[in-house]
Amino acid sequence: MKPIAHSLHAAVDRRWLLPLAVGSALSLLLLVALTTFPSPSAPSSSSALFVEHKLAPSPPSPAASLPRIAFLISGSAGDASALRRVLLALYHPRNRYILHLDAEAPDSDRSNLAADLASHPAIAAAANVRVVDRANLVTYRGPTMVANTLHAAAAFLWGDGASHWDWFINLSASDYPLVTQDDLIHVFSKLPRDLNFIDHTSDIGWKEFQRAKPVIIDPGLYMKKKADVFWIPQRRSVPTAFKLFTGSAWMALSRPFVEYCIWGWDNLPRTVLMYYSNFISSPEGYFHTVVCNAEEFKNTTVNHDLHYISWDNPPKQRLVTSLLSEEKFHPRQCK
Repeated sequence: MKPIAHSLHAAVDRRWLLPLAVGSALSLLLLVALTTFPSPSAPSSSSALFVEHKLAPSPPSPAASLPRIAFLISGSAGDASALRRVLLALYHPRNRYILHLDAEAPDSDRSNLAADLASHPAIAAAANVRVVDRANLVTYRGPTMVANTLHAAAAFLWGDGASHWDWFINLSASDYPLVTQDDLIHVFSKLPRDLNFIDHTSDIGWKEFQRAKPVIIDPGLYMKKKADVFWIPQRRSVPTAFKLFTGSAWMALSRPFVEYCIWGWDNLPRTVLMYYSNFISSPEGYFHTVVCNAEEFKNTTVNHDLHYISWDNPPKQRLVTSLLSEEKFHPRQCK
């Protein structure tokens, strides 16, 4: 009987051997699949277990996150070579540039300047410099200076100039940079893109009687030949519809604020512009008054114009030179 019992026991063992082998094989395949192809919805095991994963440096910011600056460089008769000098000192392929020689300069100065810059290899490759061919007549201390600035700002927002840029900076032929463009772009890359660098105050002091109340006429608004501004006997009251601000004529304005000045969707920029058309030295008040009276922008100002200015001695209104400088900036509310 023992051989029969042994035979039955061996048969029972063989009966369970096949299912056991198949189950083991399936379990092994499932284990390999889970370890080889982790679930996309599950967090990485390495990030959960190792703190070094969290300490890894962030990837570098893409180049597109760096700001671009739109420069207006203005000059008059005899300033063509100075404009070229300033442009080359300020030049960076990321930025945008408009050069304006006012209508007092001969057309040959503009055409020669444009041809000279077009032959520059870097400028030709980037195609980011324009010389205004239909120049404006600009009167010193007159509202035509503001009109010229707005003209350039509008050009930067139209056509090829509408390509990405973040700040608009106005300069003259007597400017020269104190920092490199790489350094300037680096500093601006750390700042909110809605900041407006504009030296301003509402304490207009003596300017109330010598600038706000007198009424001037700028012949550059309607004449072909340049002539100085002149005063009329009539005087006017200080505005009550908006508060006057004054400061430096040099500034770095954010693109949102420039768009606001051009489009003027609540009409404040146009109203203030018409008021300043009879205001002496209007470049020292127009943008300041608009930005500080606009609810959307009055808290975006930094009370600095990014310039160092060396004045005549004894002081006169006309500056000797103005230089772009670097500072630490903090936004503040207009007061």
